[in-house]
Amino acid sequence: MKKILSAVVFLAIMAAGAAFAAPEYTIKVGYIGSESHPTMKAMQVFAQDVETGSSGKIKVELYPNAQLGGDRELVEGVQLGTIQMAIPSTSALAGFDKRIQVLDLPYLFTTREAAFEAVDGELGEMLNSYLAKKGFEVLGYQENGFRHVTNSKQPIKTPADLKGLKIRTMENPMHLAFFKELGANPTPMSWGELYTALQQKTVDAQENPYAMIDDGKFYEVQKYVSETGHVFSYEILIANKKFMEKLPEDLRALVVNEARKAIMTQRSSMEKEEAAFKAKVIEAGLEANDLTAEDKKPFVEATKKVYSQFEGDLGTEIMDIVKRVQK
Repeated sequence: MKKILSAVVFLAIMAAGAAFAAPEYTIKVGYIGSESHPTMKAMQVFAQDVETGSSGKIKVELYPNAQLGGDRELVEGVQLGTIQMAIPSTSALAGFDKRIQVLDLPYLFTTREAAFEAVDGELGEMLNSYLAKKGFEVLGYQENGFRHVTNSKQPIKTPADLKGLKIRTMENPMHLAFFKELGANPTPMSWGELYTALQQKTVDAQENPYAMIDDGKFYEVQKYVSETGHVFSYEILIANKKFMEKLPEDLRALVVNEARKAIMTQRSSMEKEEAAFKAKVIEAGLEANDLTAEDKKPFVEATKKVYSQFEGDLGTEIMDIVKRVQK
């Protein structure tokens, strides 16, 4: 009986030890948005499922609210391996490979369906191969949404309304070129600086999808939102390539599969919540004006030069794909 009890105690101790053993791998995930953003909600499930599925061998640490830096810092961290994963805007990767800017061509896509069809297909595969050479493994693309202009001056109904407007953009050459063609005065600035810059009138305007307008509380420091829809903006879940290759095959498969689930969950949530984000910022005080397809034609015409301006950076390989996927 004593031997049986001893064996039971020994097994219990061993089980407890296994349950509380230190993880073999830690995945730090950086993001500029808040915990309440659909992206972070999806990643919370990802973290739980990866930890459970790996029996504690992998620990996932989530760092929202730009705790690990803005988008550019997050991308740099992933490339260096100080951060294992991040979810920046694809625009932030332009400084690492110019060809990723193709996703920021103005009015490239008019529907979210066309936008995801492109990155889930031929265009995405090509971009992923470019980024792999820079040390990134792309786990998938998710939705940031169509970008709209907010400002403190007036509704934007024609390109003339943007003339001279000081507008914050991401640190992306194509975004700068786009707004220069429209007569605005674009100023690149990190997400962390933006609210204060709007509050102090350092800039008059900014451009983001409704989810980020809400998340950044820009309705507190802006008066108008104009639905220019000039770019369909993606978030991209990237991982350090060397870290992913270091994982045992079963754990790597687990991470990749759970990442894909999180991406699809995020896309679905964003589609469902878009109207709610818009309603919330309008209720909070933003005055919204829609632009029809006809209204957008002058914006499209005014920014056609951007395509030829960046054709050399993007290369014929990418531009040929653009002609096939543009909708």
